[in-house]
This record gives sequence, structure tokens and C-alpha cells, in this order.
Amino acid sequence: MSDITKYEESEMSFEDFKNDNGTSFWWASDLMKMVGYTDMKSFKKVLDRATKACITLGINHYDNFRAEMRELNGEQIQDFKLSRFACYLTVMNGDPKKSEVAKAQIYFIELTRRFELYLQNNEDIERLLIRDEVKEGNKSLSSVAKKAGVTDYAKFQNAGYRGLYNMMNWELARHRDIQIDELIEYMGRTELAANLFRITQTEERIKNKNITGQQNLEQTHYDVGREVRRMVEKNTGKSPEQLPIEKKIPEIHKELKSGYRKMLQEENEMRKSKRKKK
Repeated sequence: MSDITKYEESEMSFEDFKNDNGTSFWWASDLMKMVGYTDMKSFKKVLDRATKACITLGINHYDNFRAEMRELNGEQIQDFKLSRFACYLTVMNGDPKKSEVAKAQIYFIELTRRFELYLQNNEDIERLLIRDEVKEGNKSLSSVAKKAGVTDYAKFQNAGYRGLYNMMNWELARHRDIQIDELIEYMGRTELAANLFRITQTEERIKNKNITGQQNLEQTHYDVGREVRRMVEKNTGKSPEQLPIEKKIPEIHKELKSGYRKMLQEENEMRKSKRKKK
């Protein structure tokens, strides 16, 4: 198995940068350099998304992303102690346009197969994050719409679906042969992002234009959905209802949590083995 990008000067690899104080960890500042980021400010955005993914999975992020002050080159810097799983989430949330990130993602995809993690790229992890944003966005839109005069939320919701899909949500569910309450769980990254944009922009238009009343609000949701539909068609060459369904998000959630537990188990077994040798 190929290893993560090596430093040209030292030929040191990902595993060479592992630290052990009873528990294995990697410094975020070391990982940052390995995957081609030049400063912690830009890399912190990647760490934040990885931390958010950890929280979404219901995994204690404090055990995996530990903020620590560290002395480096004679000065104290803000750093993070990352578990192997945290490194995995961070790398998979990195920019694959960077050759170092792309190589690191390949490394982790190969590495995590032994933990029965079979994600082929970072899109499934992004789907987890966007799905949660869609859910939160729907709650916010519902609150704004009801304050503006929506009395039949189902009709208001379907106005947006008609704009985006040319059909109501139950028709889309039948078209895809899935349960209506699971529509979002099968959406790919592009489709989830389109729905998130529909939701956020409808809310903004309602607030900025002071739109009120059931009929006007339905029309607004439809109009925004129609605008997003045109964007999807222009950028993908497909209408939203033609976008492919993807692996069910709860299955990805389950796979990631199971992989995390197996990583922990292996870590504990290695620690016990070291103690026996001493």
C-alpha cells in the first residue's frame, strides 16, 4: 500500500509522524504540511468540517480533535492532536484538487478497507454534512414561512418541489420508487446542495421582500425552485429529477461509526501488545 506524500527532505511518511503518549495521535500542523496546505488558517476550515462530520456521526469530537498549545521552532502555537480517525475525516474533507490531498485520500481509502470502510471519495462525507444543513434549513424556513402567514405548510413545501422537480414530493418518491420520508437520504451531493440553495434562498427572499400570505409564499417558493432547476440543468445537463440516487445516507453513517469502533479496537489491541512486550 502506498503511503501518504513523503517530505522530499526527509522521506518521512504519515506513519513516521505518529506520536504516542499512551494513545497514538498526529499533530494537525504536521498533517497540514503533508497534504499541501501552507498555513493553519486555511487548514482550520478543513479541520472544522471534519469536526462537524464527527459530531454528525455522534462521535465524541473531543476524543479525536484535541486543541493543544505546542512549542514549535521555539514558539508556542495553537495546534491539535488528531486521532487516526480524525486524520481520515480531515483528509477526506480536503481539497482533492491538491495533488497531496488526492494522494492522501487514496492512501486512506486503501487503509480503511481493513476497517470495512468502503467510501471511494469525500462526496459521501459531504452528503452527511449537507443533509444535516438541509434539515436545519427546513426548520428555519418553516419558522419564517409560518410567521409570514403560511397555514398549509405541506402545500408551501410542495410549491418548492414543483418548481425544482416539476412534480410534488410524493410524485418524486414514486418516480424513484422510494419512501417519501427517505427522499433526502438518497440524494447525491449536487442534488442536496441544490435543495439547500432552494431552502436558504426562499427564506432570504421572504425576509428581504417582506412577502406574506399563503398564496404569495407558495409562489415565491415555486419561483426560487424554478430558478434552481435552471441552474442544475445548465450545469449538469440533467433535470433534477434525472439526477441519480446514491447510497442511502444512514448506511454511510453506520459504516463510518463501525469503522471508527474498529479503529479504536485495533488501537487498544496494539497498546495491550506493547505493554506485554515491556
